[in-house]
Amino acid sequence: MKTLEGKSLMIRDFPKDETPRERLIADGPSSLSNQELLAILLRTGTKNESVLQLANRLIKHFDGLRMLKDATIEEITNIHGIGQVKALQIIASVELGRRMGRLQYDDRYVIRSPEDAAKYMMDEMRFLSQEHFVCLYLNTKNQVIHKQSIFIGSLNASIVHPREVFKEALRRSSASIICLHNHPSGDATPSREDIEVTKRLVECGKLLGIEILDHLIIGEQKFISLKEKGYV
Repeated sequence: MKTLEGKSLMIRDFPKDETPRERLIADGPSSLSNQELLAILLRTGTKNESVLQLANRLIKHFDGLRMLKDATIEEITNIHGIGQVKALQIIASVELGRRMGRLQYDDRYVIRSPEDAAKYMMDEMRFLSQEHFVCLYLNTKNQVIHKQSIFIGSLNASIVHPREVFKEALRRSSASIICLHNHPSGDATPSREDIEVTKRLVECGKLLGIEILDHLIIGEQKFISLKEKGYV
């Protein structure tokens, strides 16, 4: 970002109504780029670099927002021009975004279809680097009353024990359960182990009178319902 004279263009050099802050006020946050939103968080650049240039370098360093959302304080402060205060502002903002994204589901979210269950968990599970096996415990109205991670790691029938799945269901007086787990590869195709675990849980649920409504495999912006595949 240079002027005709080759000097760095600083925020103060912009017309007042074209700065990220003024544009946010005038046009709303959706009108701003990721770079501009980060610039507002960072507030200032360095002696030789505008805050927009610093924000752009930050995004490039983390290859976009996907990696930045999981960055640690140490990783962010390793970038020249970003101290602990700026890093904490970024991390706090990311966490607030995560929490706000879940707010709509906290008030007894109702699951009526595999799509509802996938929507509830997709953003939380699709970027995980390990497999997470999660259970949603529902009441008689199909409202989510509890969510719990049962296991982290490669899925197989001997590790995902029905005892752990149904213990929480009994404690919460759940009427039914929806199981989900992610495939870090992004491919949601069910494996033989996925199918074996599902069948085992369904049979145990019949004995206890607690129905396994579905088992969803979460991939990259896609999912597969084992109920729709005929395994539940």
